[in-house]
Amino acid sequence: MDSTTEPARGRASRSVAGKHILVTGTSTGIGATCVQELVNHGARVFAGVRSEEDFQASASISDRVTPLLMDVTDENAIASGAEQINATVGDDGLFGLVNNAGYAFACPLEFTPIAQLRRQMEVNFIGQLAVTQSMLPMLRRARGRIVNITSLSGHVAGPYVGCYAASKHAFASLSDSLRLELRRLGVDVVQIIPGDIQTPIWTKSRTYADQLRDAIADDIASRLPIEVQNQYTADIQAMRKATDRFAQNALPVDRVVDAVIKSLTARRPRARYIVGARAWGAVHLLNRMPIGLRDWVVLRNLGMKS
Repeated sequence: MDSTTEPARGRASRSVAGKHILVTGTSTGIGATCVQELVNHGARVFAGVRSEEDFQASASISDRVTPLLMDVTDENAIASGAEQINATVGDDGLFGLVNNAGYAFACPLEFTPIAQLRRQMEVNFIGQLAVTQSMLPMLRRARGRIVNITSLSGHVAGPYVGCYAASKHAFASLSDSLRLELRRLGVDVVQIIPGDIQTPIWTKSRTYADQLRDAIADDIASRLPIEVQNQYTADIQAMRKATDRFAQNALPVDRVVDAVIKSLTARRPRARYIVGARAWGAVHLLNRMPIGLRDWVVLRNLGMKS
């Protein structure tokens, strides 16, 4: 089930041709595909990247793509990017902002370095608001639209991804509040809630799961009772297998990008576009279950014992 196919409110009626849109986190995956698809629709795209290599790659896509070195955790980089965008768009303003930057970090909460938690929140939550604040004057001028890429983890938190889930819960709540605050100011706020998507995050997740398993077995093991070691190790092995399974069944990234395009072009966009059956289940089913049943379903889906 995929609620992005819902038509009445989502029928496209605005064109992005010739309009200016900022997309953050465009080096790979959803962000990179968004840039290409928006260009295909005639938009002029500001592509936020963090490295010079990605800057050059973005510049080669089209003359309608303007790369920006914009680390969402760097206030100076955001301010510089906003100044450049403002000088370009002028009185027309900014037609769209797609807040896509983010990453996933997994670790037992017992051993999560607090610095890693702070980094996760800075990138996935605080940085999103910092970028949005800098763009809002331009978005108001264009009566534009903010599109936030959240996650099913923002609605149901699983084991070992507590920091990521917390950041996405926070981002989803921020989106809801912002939508209400801007309701009479001409700027719509939309959430895209993807399930499992075919992006490089799976390769990174598998690599990290292996590193995490080795860390539990080696560095951390000396500090833990054997029964705790065994529990964490068994869970992490199950998580590794589940990650492989999710990757094999993941949806094409185009499904998310289609939802982004719909959210930018719909005359009256929906507040949420849910992409994929797992995301739909997380939003509409799991949170209505009794807690014990929900936990059982989550653990079973990950191949872990309850």
